[in-house]
Amino acid sequence: MSNLGPLLSLHGVSKSFPGVKALVNVDFTARAGEVHALMGENGAGKSTLIKVLTGVYRRDSGEMLLEGKSIDPRSPQEAQALGISTVYQEVNLIPFLSVAENICLGRQPTRFGCIRWKAIHERALKALARVGIDIDVSEPLSSYSIAIQQLVAIARALDISAKLLILDEPTSSLDAHEVETLFRVIRKLKVEGLGIIFVTHFLDQVYAVSDRITVLRNGKLVGEYEAAALPRLQLISRMMGKELAEFEMQNAKGRPAPRDAFLELRGVGRRGSLQPIDLSIRAGEVVGLAGLLGAGRTETARLIFGIDQPDSGELRVEDRSTRIDSPRSAISHRLGFCPEDRKSEGIIPNLSVRENIVLALQSSEGWIRYVSRERQHQLADQFIRGLNIVTPGPEQPVRLLSGGNQQKVILARWLASHPRLLLLDEPTRGIDVGAKLEIEKLMVRLTGEGMAILFISSDVEETVRNSSRVVVLRDRRKVAELSGDEISEGNIMRAIAATQTEDTSR
Repeated sequence: MSNLGPLLSLHGVSKSFPGVKALVNVDFTARAGEVHALMGENGAGKSTLIKVLTGVYRRDSGEMLLEGKSIDPRSPQEAQALGISTVYQEVNLIPFLSVAENICLGRQPTRFGCIRWKAIHERALKALARVGIDIDVSEPLSSYSIAIQQLVAIARALDISAKLLILDEPTSSLDAHEVETLFRVIRKLKVEGLGIIFVTHFLDQVYAVSDRITVLRNGKLVGEYEAAALPRLQLISRMMGKELAEFEMQNAKGRPAPRDAFLELRGVGRRGSLQPIDLSIRAGEVVGLAGLLGAGRTETARLIFGIDQPDSGELRVEDRSTRIDSPRSAISHRLGFCPEDRKSEGIIPNLSVRENIVLALQSSEGWIRYVSRERQHQLADQFIRGLNIVTPGPEQPVRLLSGGNQQKVILARWLASHPRLLLLDEPTRGIDVGAKLEIEKLMVRLTGEGMAILFISSDVEETVRNSSRVVVLRDRRKVAELSGDEISEGNIMRAIAATQTEDTSR
């Protein structure tokens, strides 16, 4: 571990947005020759901290020092000039330009107003040599794998004499071999004295490459720790805000008797998204998907619903091999999906409550069999009353409703199509306690009527309270399946924290 002094120091940094305190008096230190992991669940403040560091946002208060000198970058360009470079989850380069052009884009060497192409070629080769790859820099970037593109992005970031490299979820689209290739580059850069901030949700990767770990929660600093001295279980406890003892209460709720599986996944996976997984969902039960952010929960739901396509395994509906290659196909098999991001993927904001409710039903019936305006109003009135949707009327634009009522409209949309399986991705996030209770009561009623539900929630207590079985995911892999009295917050936490050799998957 590096014994050098701080490369970057943040003291009491705060940043607020209307109604939200994104960062509250946060301290953070990055050292030259170290990899410092920045950890925290969704909404912890990681992205805001990175954007303050890189000049996307201006801090409201506090101090930032780089090599002991006060800095206040007002744009990403100013941050780069100071020696702070960032590589994001999505490769932010131009695919149809050559590798050399991407590395030197915006800073091409010229002579008498003409671009010096030979110098660009040589400069690109030198930058790529630093990250340990030897490729034809005249080829379009798109001709190379995502892993190579990610390394090209790092080479570009280092081309400006970077002192601090920020890697924001750089491994999210890489397989295990590609991750190890990236880690070799990270270790090499660390030895060269570069300071590296590593943002990720993958626990195995944190412990594989990090020297220190800083944990944020709800915009506040929880603590800074040496990675070797922080057990996984303690890391998870600090991220989630509860000690293990608080998770030990068993969920005494009665479980429904097992029924035949409605849907099964047998070795279904997708490269760079989800390791092959076995999963069954029976009629009349709630299967909870537990795991930290980035564990593969949403990816599982997207594969089931046909948004993404698997490249391995078999999906079976009612014990028949079935290909679901699109949401339309999923709807035809009577599946429904309430996505995590209801504003961009769920509601159609400029349509009315009525129009949003009938969308899935109209899709399932086809555009030739038009759902009459009279039936649309009947359905809208039925679900407005049945789900207690607070709205002046069915013609109210759905964007004007509260978050909880928008969530109920999305639920109504799928219930109107009479699904056999309902995929609920964070259905209670960002809604008030009353709306959350109503949704949980609705789940009990629907499973009692024979519906199958896949329930995804970041709230472990909520998962335990509502699930008949719980499948635990970590780092895009299934690591455990719990049922009956095994279902407890403590057991879920232990499964998430277990090392790969300790996995209890079955």
